[in-house]
Amino acid sequence: MAAIRLTQVNKIYRSRGHAVHAVKDLDLTVEDGEFVAILGPSGCGKTSTLRMIVGLEDITGGDIFFDGQRVNDLDPQARNVAMAFETYALYPNFTIEENLSFPLEVRGVPAAERRKKVHDLAALLRIEDILGQKPAALSGGQQQRVSLGRALIRDPAVFILDEVMSHIDAHLKFQMLFELKRIHRELGKTMIYVTHDQVEALALADRVAVMSNATLQQVGTRNQLYHEPVNVFVADFIGEPPTNFFPAELDPAGDQPVLRAKNAALTFSVAAERGQRLAASGQRDFVVGLRPQNLRLDGTEVGEPPPGGTLTAEVAINEYVGERTVLTLVADGHRFRAQAHAETTLGRGEQVRLRYASSDVMVFDAKTEALVA
Repeated sequence: MAAIRLTQVNKIYRSRGHAVHAVKDLDLTVEDGEFVAILGPSGCGKTSTLRMIVGLEDITGGDIFFDGQRVNDLDPQARNVAMAFETYALYPNFTIEENLSFPLEVRGVPAAERRKKVHDLAALLRIEDILGQKPAALSGGQQQRVSLGRALIRDPAVFILDEVMSHIDAHLKFQMLFELKRIHRELGKTMIYVTHDQVEALALADRVAVMSNATLQQVGTRNQLYHEPVNVFVADFIGEPPTNFFPAELDPAGDQPVLRAKNAALTFSVAAERGQRLAASGQRDFVVGLRPQNLRLDGTEVGEPPPGGTLTAEVAINEYVGERTVLTLVADGHRFRAQAHAETTLGRGEQVRLRYASSDVMVFDAKTEALVA
């Protein structure tokens, strides 16, 4: 196993005289045995980061360390890193046992030892019954397990997975997420998982590194990213349905500050300590963030509702998504969403009253989009 540290890492691609800054001043630490996901939209720099860790891309600037050793100039083989890709890259004319055994054969491992390692790993991956088959006869999930196995059998210090769930259907994906989590728990290896899918990242990782526009935005646990996003991007990218945002102005009238949506009668109460921070900031323009999960239809709370406020809106769309209903609502020209129980039958044009807790209101700087309170 290995601890990985990236210090001020940069990657610049040059093409036809133009420079593209793919990764900017990246600082990231992955602890020994930790499972870290690098999450972000296409083009954010996550795959370039992965390739620099492996050694497949030269580093334009900065340093990468494995257990304190600088590895910038080491080739991939010397770094002892194994990768699994979104394409399974299995040898079609080899049986599954031969596919798994091949990396050991190349390294000169004796046949008896190879056979034992293959069968031990097959038991871990639960593919013992397909060792005699060829890749074309397997399902996508089985091929993915074999691809993972071929990387794991090398006993790497670091195991890297690049969008490995992209070609798997939704039902099988949840099964594979469980299997990956189990494999990490049993092996205890340092793993880095690159994905654009927040469900995968949050389900698997001990911590998630969120990237956007070549820059690391935030590293944290799922709870930190969900409840304490550092900026509008993280608040919007983490969570489904996405966070509602309202441009707002600070209205200091009354006992505690209130945020009023621009060009609307909508107002948002904030927790007392947050209100003090807003008043002390000296600013007037903000962006209010409120997650759909934190907007509750009036009368649906069990017990006394938490201190907060209310919103009145009109239903525009009622989306039934199995275990829940997502309502698209309109109020004073602002369109936003709220999550409700699956049996909610509210139709287009109906008026609803929603409650929220003041502690769930997030407030961001209107210019920098950084979290203020």
